Amino acid sequence: MFKFSDLTIPVIQAPMAGGVNTPALVSAVSDAGGLGSFGFAYSSPEKIDADLKATKALIKKVPNTRINANFFVFKEPVMPAVEEQQQALSDLKDVVDSLGVTVATPKSPYIPDLQSMLEPIWVHQPEVLTFHFGLPPQELIERAHSLGISVGVTATSLEEALMIQSADVDFVVAQGIEAGGHRGIFDPHGVDQQLAVRDLVQELDKHLQIPIVAAGGLMDGRDVRNIIQSGASAAQMGTAFLATNEAGSSPAHRRFVLTKHELGTAFTRAFSGRPAQGVKNKYMSLMEGKTYLPFPVQNNMTAPMRQWAAQNDQGDYQSLWAGTEYARARAMSVAELMASLLNEYQAAGR
Repeated sequence: MFKFSDLTIPVIQAPMAGGVNTPALVSAVSDAGGLGSFGFAYSSPEKIDADLKATKALIKKVPNTRINANFFVFKEPVMPAVEEQQQALSDLKDVVDSLGVTVATPKSPYIPDLQSMLEPIWVHQPEVLTFHFGLPPQELIERAHSLGISVGVTATSLEEALMIQSADVDFVVAQGIEAGGHRGIFDPHGVDQQLAVRDLVQELDKHLQIPIVAAGGLMDGRDVRNIIQSGASAAQMGTAFLATNEAGSSPAHRRFVLTKHELGTAFTRAFSGRPAQGVKNKYMSLMEGKTYLPFPVQNNMTAPMRQWAAQNDQGDYQSLWAGTEYARARAMSVAELMASLLNEYQAAGR
């Protein structure tokens, strides 16, 4: 089973769905003594199988199973009334018609079935399996454990963390409000306590018996050291890796992260239907106060726009997920970043 003590530096490269995580990125993090991750939320079983094979072939310095595979867990969306569906489509068309992009209300199934997505996991048996948005069925946790796979689940509050611990999960990922990407709150329409990562880690540390991984706004080795001293066993870092050479970030995503610091970040449901934090761009501003369909219906509905934006290098219409500290991202290789993190981490401990 995976142990945090096996890591040279207590850093987990965050799972980031949508192509940012590549075999080159994940393998380089694991080779450098961290834990590389895939965000497989929208991937087909065939893509998952290919990515795991490619990554295991690239990893040289550690056991070739040191990979974290991450998936979303959510209920089948309940579609609103037809009038609301039509309003959401109309609001989106108001934005994309001028781009020459055609959008339509998608039909179910919206993403591959979780059970089929997990089939390559049972074959390749990465060391870690994590879930976002909620708890997976108990039988999946038990099956992972039977294969020697450790399981982690994201929490944004003490209440969620206690539910995770009760489900015999191995560790909890404490997601602070600073974190980029999708908010891991179990109920996206419930009250979000919006706790800062340090406050959340310290609160969980008082009540949990399982390890805590901290996520949100952690960008350098000093941040890692400080959050470990607050009670975490490891730091999960996503935004810090967005501008690395091996990341699959689009040119526009990389450019906005490195240069558009005046924009700041904001939460929006406009891309996917669930609250997610990214660099505040034109699309997010245009869609404020508009109607959105539930996740992942809205995500599928905006896919043609996001694909057009990627093809035309238009950052204003891409989901540029990033945390609040994105201005501190560094453009370098993963090996260089991991070496810098380790040096900073060690220096902060002296």
